[in-house]
Amino acid sequence: MRVRGFRAFSRMLWGRSLLSAGLQCLRCRVRCHVKRQYSFCQDDVKSLRAVVNPDISKIRNIGIMAHIDAGKTTTTERMLYYSGYTRALGDVDDGDTVTDFMAQERERGITIQSAAVTFDWKGHRINLIDTPGHVDFTLEVERALRVLDGAVAVIDASAGVEAQTLTVWRQAEKHHVPCVCFLNKMDKPAANLGFSIESIRQKLKVNPVLLQIPIGRDKNFTGVVDLLTKQKLMWKLGSMGDDGRMFESKPLNHSKESDLLQEVREARTALIEQVHTITFTTKLIIFSNNILSCSRPFSGLSSQSQVADLDDEFAELLLTEFSDNFDVVSSVQLQEAVRRVTLARKGVPVLCGSSLRNKGVQPLLDAIAAYLPAPNERHHDVVQWYKDDLCALAFKVVHDKQRGPLVFLRIYSGTLKSQTAVHNINRNSTERMSRLLVPFADQHVEIPSMTAGNIALTVGLKQTVTGDTIVSSKASAAAAAHRAQNDSGTGKKQGEHASVVLSGVEVPDPVFFCTIEPPTMSKQADLENALNCLQREDPSLKVRVDPDSGQTILCGMGELHIEIIHDRIRREYGIETHLGPLQVAYRETILHEASTSDTLDRTVGEKRHIVTVELAVRPVDIPSAGDSCELVFTEELEEKLSQEIKNTVENGVHSSFLQGPVLGYPVQGVSTLIQSVNMEPGTSPAMVSACVSHCMLKALRLAEGQVLEPVMALEVTVGEEHLSPVLGDLAQRRGTIRDIQSRHDNKVLLATVPLAEMMGYSTILRTLTSGSATFSLELDTYEAMNSQDQNTLLRRRAGLL
Repeated sequence: MRVRGFRAFSRMLWGRSLLSAGLQCLRCRVRCHVKRQYSFCQDDVKSLRAVVNPDISKIRNIGIMAHIDAGKTTTTERMLYYSGYTRALGDVDDGDTVTDFMAQERERGITIQSAAVTFDWKGHRINLIDTPGHVDFTLEVERALRVLDGAVAVIDASAGVEAQTLTVWRQAEKHHVPCVCFLNKMDKPAANLGFSIESIRQKLKVNPVLLQIPIGRDKNFTGVVDLLTKQKLMWKLGSMGDDGRMFESKPLNHSKESDLLQEVREARTALIEQVHTITFTTKLIIFSNNILSCSRPFSGLSSQSQVADLDDEFAELLLTEFSDNFDVVSSVQLQEAVRRVTLARKGVPVLCGSSLRNKGVQPLLDAIAAYLPAPNERHHDVVQWYKDDLCALAFKVVHDKQRGPLVFLRIYSGTLKSQTAVHNINRNSTERMSRLLVPFADQHVEIPSMTAGNIALTVGLKQTVTGDTIVSSKASAAAAAHRAQNDSGTGKKQGEHASVVLSGVEVPDPVFFCTIEPPTMSKQADLENALNCLQREDPSLKVRVDPDSGQTILCGMGELHIEIIHDRIRREYGIETHLGPLQVAYRETILHEASTSDTLDRTVGEKRHIVTVELAVRPVDIPSAGDSCELVFTEELEEKLSQEIKNTVENGVHSSFLQGPVLGYPVQGVSTLIQSVNMEPGTSPAMVSACVSHCMLKALRLAEGQVLEPVMALEVTVGEEHLSPVLGDLAQRRGTIRDIQSRHDNKVLLATVPLAEMMGYSTILRTLTSGSATFSLELDTYEAMNSQDQNTLLRRRAGLL
């Protein structure tokens, strides 16, 4: 109770401090047995306008992403401390970090939910989101990167790029997010700069631009040399009590450090040549594209011509003024060139340090401000149509017992104000926003308004969900649609807002499911309410009711995901639920092409409904996880049918995909061609949808179904002495070994294994290797089951096994 009371008091002082006329630095004099105090330093707070709405060029919206246990949360904790937001360093093992505030996070020492914090660093406003590293919570990374302008990839310097690093990197590339790499844990005995750089180059397929080299190895790691300024940044070796806030910056000693000086000269020359090579290659690509008349703007800069102009400037400097001696290239000129390379996503700046030992985090903060883009340096097609009107995207919803649903918004244009009504384009509804907050993990500061480029937390939006586009009014959406139509030269009578809706967040399909039951029927309503709230928070959690048994089915991304949901229902909603055994979420597809037709003739009351549908289905390449089936209308139908009827047909097709013809699993890898839709006047849309669904079921049965099973990409890091038993165990699990690599004294085993065979694998692996091995899983693809395995699954479903 003492801790909660202090936090409430601290939050109250926060609001008064930030919104008072004097804006004096918050100096909390409360004597209390707690570790954490929150404040801005006096120099950080200049004025109310600067605190609430900083200049957009000074804003950095960034995410921290990495493989599990690479040090994301520890790095975030140091950033908050050195920026003056916290007055004591939190520790993941102690369970007192700012961003890991859930009970499950603190108990397990992992990040489960992404958490947003806002702080200032050297005149820049940094909105930071700390994301999970576990594959079960990959949606948290996806929706964070959807709204961020830059990212920091934290990499364990002793392990290099790991499995989940690849996953989050692909997500960042999909959203065209410029990145900076931070090689963490340089104090570990196995830390290797060269190995880490090469793994970035080979696995991430990018150009690593090394900006620092470490000083010392293992426990003697004391700092780094900045290759741009040729300055040594030295932290005290000291004890764990040293907070790393103070460090020494001084030039290299030419007489005492000749070897290090030579290494720095070579590394700096290589950096300059690399930046020149990257920019020159970019120029050639642009020149070639212009000749072919197919140039496209790089994401992160407004046009390619700017990149070319800036590249010409840097190349000219090298070829004229500095051709004889690269040492005289100024740090400012080199920094500008590195920034251009980063924004064009042609290279990735690489820094190094040790967050746990409090070394190297301040230069990382400098790099975030120097190299990652401001919101106005990112290009968003839809936003331009809104001009100065409000346009924002809801990317996360959390539930607060006192305030109700809290919606995180990324503001792309206009100004968001509290106590105003906003329009949700996706829901076609208008809601009143009662309060506007600045997010600080689990603590928030109320403000009156917020401008474009910021991340806001809103209270009162009860219908808004993840992926919704929020605008100031229905009229502003119509005006934006009109501008878009005039620019494109097309006129759409129906669905006119489609072109001015921001793209939402892609939600992956679940791979596990199980039944969930309340302790008594009297708790059924409470359980349904809890599941509705959790689904709104976590779109990757799916809940459905089995039509045969009437049981509630819980679908999730993995064992840990479902375990966490089960625990949250118990802790947050006070319901002791019972979970059935975990089952794999299989898929179905078809083997052949098929065409069919169906007629529905039904009389309801005095009204007769008649509709006839003709369609054809064919198999397509088995798509990656999350891809949907295809639906195509003939050209004649595309022009003939109204948008309402086309939507109705689409609903009928999609409903038939929910249960396949073999075992009732969802269908994928099917292309549907709607050839004919004929109906009598007055036929209701529900009858059309029912006819399409029945016709689709007939077609799927004619095409012969095939069960698909999810196959996982597995990476196991194991000592060589335990490699044989691990390989033998994977052979029994129908695993396929893809590669065995060496990493220092360990072996890294890469394999693909059916998900059904991975139940309880962590316990078995721990037994086989005496707890020394680690592993990571990622959904790779869906593969067709052979007839024997399919028959076994069929018998198991029938209760014969």
